[in-house]
Amino acid sequence: MDINKLTNPPLSPFRKGGEGGLIKIVKDKSRVLFVCTGNSCRSQMAEGLLKHYGNDKFEVYSAGLRPSSVHTLAIKAMAELDIDITNQYSKPVNEFLGQEFSYIITVCDSAKMLCPSLPGKHKVLHWSIEDPASTSDTEEEMMKAFRKVRHEILEKIKHFISTTCRSSS
Repeated sequence: MDINKLTNPPLSPFRKGGEGGLIKIVKDKSRVLFVCTGNSCRSQMAEGLLKHYGNDKFEVYSAGLRPSSVHTLAIKAMAELDIDITNQYSKPVNEFLGQEFSYIITVCDSAKMLCPSLPGKHKVLHWSIEDPASTSDTEEEMMKAFRKVRHEILEKIKHFISTTCRSSS
């Protein structure tokens, strides 16, 4: 029996989070929270894109001021890139109070104005992205809007990754 293991047990990879929950600590990963109004389209796509293209350098979450459900066309648009967001779900931003993030990124103008101030030292970024679900056209026209927004978010994600990884090197 190794006496060091008894006297110096390994540190737990968890720490206490808000509401008494546990938060897994991931070393050398930037924690990113995407926030929009409903957490149904833009923030969900941003979460999926950063998880996919971030090369495991980010711990990624999304939340909404008034969460609803993940839009089926957001799921479909992401599936076109072979990114599965079917296991993601809409969460209230209050769920993340008490947690620390490296970056909080609002992806709509109302979230920028109304997002509660989260404690801790983090960078706040704002990406003004049009809501693809706001159009009431045919499903085909709506799908075009989702693809356009997905492309816009992807370009911002690529830039974010390149500047974040460059500045942390």
